[in-house]
Amino acid sequence: MATMNVSLPDLMRKWVESQIETGHYSNVSDYIRDLIRRDQEYKDKREALLKALTEGERSGVSKRTLDDIWKDVKTRE
Repeated sequence: MATMNVSLPDLMRKWVESQIETGHYSNVSDYIRDLIRRDQEYKDKREALLKALTEGERSGVSKRTLDDIWKDVKTRE
């Protein structure tokens, strides 16, 4: 595993330390790894959403009414 050094302003350092004090994280590295994982997940989900929106936009205008779409959604639940 590689090591990285990160400089933080005092307020951020105190924030990180307070997160560790909650007991949810064992140390600074654990907290930073969690932040990076969450950022990766967020970006993956955002990319998937943008792709779906682009595909939807490219598919053209639907001939279905809004009521038809909502009925379809409710039957899937």
